[in-house]
Amino acid sequence: MSTGHPAESGASSPHEGGFSGAPGPQAVLVVLPAYNEAASLSAVLRALDRTSRESGMALRLIVVNDGSSDSTGLVARNHRGSVPLTLIDHPRNLGLGAAIRSGLLMAVDLASDRDIVVTMDADDTHTPVAISEMVARINEGFDVLIASRYRPGSSVIGVPVHRRFLSYTASLLFRSVFPIRGVRDFTCGYRAYRALVLRRAFARYREEFINEEGFQCMVDILLKLRRMNLRFSEVPLVLRYDRKGGKSKMKVLRTTLKTLGLMARRRLES
Repeated sequence: MSTGHPAESGASSPHEGGFSGAPGPQAVLVVLPAYNEAASLSAVLRALDRTSRESGMALRLIVVNDGSSDSTGLVARNHRGSVPLTLIDHPRNLGLGAAIRSGLLMAVDLASDRDIVVTMDADDTHTPVAISEMVARINEGFDVLIASRYRPGSSVIGVPVHRRFLSYTASLLFRSVFPIRGVRDFTCGYRAYRALVLRRAFARYREEFINEEGFQCMVDILLKLRRMNLRFSEVPLVLRYDRKGGKSKMKVLRTTLKTLGLMARRRLES
């Protein structure tokens, strides 16, 4: 099934990056939305390549260069010879929601139903060590895994106190208003999905599946998957904010207000 192809966003051919959706061993497709991440992206790609070799997992990388004004796209292209990588180039910055949508559409087009799709940040704050555990849990029968800040064994390094307070408050609020069994962290973008689940979600919601532009898109994805009778779980997250190459792209007040507005809309719909 084809869910649409982000060619209009400047996607290179999937085969150009060195992989396709042909049958074979289970693949893990890692979607990396990237906006001005030239300083960090190379380290992330090397870490993912190392994780693939050490774990034996077949990692296939999809970098979405969301209109970067630095050399993010060039960094990704320079790694094509060493890792299986597809690059999607947005001609201008469209926001996290559009980058996630392009990356997931590409992943679903390339993946078989038994494959797994991971989303993670390209700024070197998400360590790849969680991927193996998330993949193992999905192969045990779960559909969606979240690398969570609110599980025993998690560690958050370098995040300002006010950001940690806002995140924890948001977690409590979402758990109260939209409880999902097994979920405590609604906002973290480091996740693993069964490819078949994403295919079904795009078929069910079509353009409405990912239609939030900003960081609140990650919350909205969960709220829509919540309606699909899925099994959710979490693994501990090691968040290394101290390794972030530049300033956060998130406008905290704006994101908070948009997330509250999203919550109100989805509550009225339920």
